[in-house]
Amino acid sequence: MPETRSLPVPDGLDGERLDAGLSRLLGLSRSRVAEVAEGGGVELDGAVVGKSERLRAGAWLSVTLPDPPAAPRVVAEPVDGLRVVHDDDDLVVVDKPVGVAAHPSPGWTGPTVIGGLAAAGYRISTSGAAERQGVVHRLDVGTSGLMVVAKSEHAYSVLKDAFRERTVEKTYHALVQGHPDPTSGTVDAPIGRHPSSDWKWAVTAEGKPSVTHYETLEAFRAATLLEVHLETGRTHQIRVHMSALRHPCCGDLTYGADPALAQRLGLTRQWLHAKGLAFHHPATGEWTALSSEYPADLQHALDVLADPA
Repeated sequence: MPETRSLPVPDGLDGERLDAGLSRLLGLSRSRVAEVAEGGGVELDGAVVGKSERLRAGAWLSVTLPDPPAAPRVVAEPVDGLRVVHDDDDLVVVDKPVGVAAHPSPGWTGPTVIGGLAAAGYRISTSGAAERQGVVHRLDVGTSGLMVVAKSEHAYSVLKDAFRERTVEKTYHALVQGHPDPTSGTVDAPIGRHPSSDWKWAVTAEGKPSVTHYETLEAFRAATLLEVHLETGRTHQIRVHMSALRHPCCGDLTYGADPALAQRLGLTRQWLHAKGLAFHHPATGEWTALSSEYPADLQHALDVLADPA
């Protein structure tokens, strides 16, 4: 049954966009609020309003939330290029190829890590939402590299805590346009929903704290290979922070990369790879460190830069 919530707009939300304000007030994502508003589910003093309407303190707000969509089903389907690099009774670590999602989600019909593991006969933890059982962290569809999935309930709990407490070491390599100055540094800038494009993220004053450390590994004529370490794990964090520095990841057209350079390098996605993953094993406490080689498309781009002729 649809749920209707009615209340006055708090003083603290006066003047805010409806999608941003309701997101804070109701604990929903901005994209979810936008969907409700576009469906006519939000009224302000009795008038139906859109997602960009400005809230007025004291105005009577009525929000009708439709039933949430059913959780997408995990489909056991082999995934080309999905490679297991570590496997034991508690967890499995995979080297995820580009074009594969971590788990099923609304609107995604492509391959998933969870579906690939199920097809290969792996038993994973039943903790977490039904569509992402065992998943303790995620990689973007367009990002390749290492990802750990819990197989036991104990491992799920311990690894979730480890990621939350930032005791897991995640090492990324990113090829960015130009030459960052300084060559090594830290980006400390909050990340939230893009103010005009709900499918993107951006550095915004209202965003969540986000910290990215980077250092130069190799400088080429048109780009720089960076090693990146994250203190936080926001969606698209590296891509957003590098774009904010005006050095977007090569091939990342969503966040401002040069399409001509992407074409020259043969890139059809962002040059971003989860190179290393290290953590205390949830069962033994032993420090477990794993690494991944660059996939062919990313290595090809480096080869082109190293031999511009």
